[in-house]
Amino acid sequence: MVPHLITALTGPINELEARILDSMPAIERWFRLEWMEHTPPFYSSVDLRNAGFKLAPVATNLYPGGFNNLTPEMLPLAVQAAMAAIEKICPEAKNLLLIPERHVRNTFYLANVQRLVRIFTQAGLNVRLGTLDPAITTPNPLTLPDGTELLLEPLLRKGGRLGLKDFDPCTILLNNNLSAGVPRVIEHLYEQYLLPPLHAGWTVRRKSKHFQSYEEVAKKFAKLLGMDPWLINPMYAAAGSVDLGDSVALDGLQTQVDALLGKVRRKYKEYGINEKPFVVVKANSGNDGLGPVTVRDAKDLAAVIQRASDKMGLAASDRQTTEIILQEGVPTYERVNDAVAEPVVYMIDRYVVGGFYRVHADLGIDESLNAPGASYVPLAFAESHHLPRRGEKPGASAPNRFYMYGVIGRLAMLAASYELEATDPDAEVYD
Repeated sequence: MVPHLITALTGPINELEARILDSMPAIERWFRLEWMEHTPPFYSSVDLRNAGFKLAPVATNLYPGGFNNLTPEMLPLAVQAAMAAIEKICPEAKNLLLIPERHVRNTFYLANVQRLVRIFTQAGLNVRLGTLDPAITTPNPLTLPDGTELLLEPLLRKGGRLGLKDFDPCTILLNNNLSAGVPRVIEHLYEQYLLPPLHAGWTVRRKSKHFQSYEEVAKKFAKLLGMDPWLINPMYAAAGSVDLGDSVALDGLQTQVDALLGKVRRKYKEYGINEKPFVVVKANSGNDGLGPVTVRDAKDLAAVIQRASDKMGLAASDRQTTEIILQEGVPTYERVNDAVAEPVVYMIDRYVVGGFYRVHADLGIDESLNAPGASYVPLAFAESHHLPRRGEKPGASAPNRFYMYGVIGRLAMLAASYELEATDPDAEVYD
């Protein structure tokens, strides 16, 4: 199934799809050479937006929480990728300690944890769950809607090692993005592999650093294909720390929004795109204090932030100083049953293992769909995305469309590896 697109898609994206298919051997070789130099994140997911004239990643998650949205048909790919990842990191691994988010009452998230347990169990590991919640001091069974149970156990720290009662793991997998900070219990571990590393968490990570790395990757890839990197790269600007309750600070932010809108307008004019561009203003770290807000005119910035604050129940005095990133807005023209949709690509190690559509019936083409009320439709990778059909008309083949999504997802994953290398506190520095 190819999603319904209200654009005719006869422009740049169809050209991009054709170019990617024609260049497939060169692309796969290029990725192979990149992975000889760089280490992929252990797992990741990438939110994409397809505007018809542009296809770009808008968010890269290094602690993906939606493995339950992958279809059972995708599981063999995930298991094989998990085997490859574990073999590379710790070939003799026997026990895996999985640490989920601290507050796990959301049944959808628990289904994600259950799916991760299944994947890594089938990859040949004994998997148990440890919790960072200090209130849990004895094993705590959690019943899922399908009647199965997960057992959350209190973590035990012994010297430089972390485990559970009668369970000493070689590898510890975090499915917790550390937005609340790094708990001391997982610091300074001795001879255990912590995946992803601590500096992948939102305590350290910044979206602006990721998109700086993505810009570098997109330029390299665009040079390989002889194309404009803007077609796959959302422009951005790091706005620094902004007191959202301070009118003077908001004036400065408004100037930066206006400058970015101007850059996007010039690109729209170059490509003959007759639409009004927009910028997304969001926190540079996780969802720290400000969810994504859409701005089409810089003069509206203060009013837009006021509406967002009212929605969150924040008074002006409650608005904290927040690190802000401005990102070129990429509209999504994909539809599933007439609801706005965006593809999400899931990866383990350097392999695409599947994906789905995030769908929201109540939001528009210029809004973030990662919001309450979203649903997930596992249609995008119903057919193999690894085996495109060369020679078919662009825009008409699901495998071709989804191979293209997998390529862009892997570019964002490669950017994450650049980013993690650049922010690694233990990296060797050469003069």
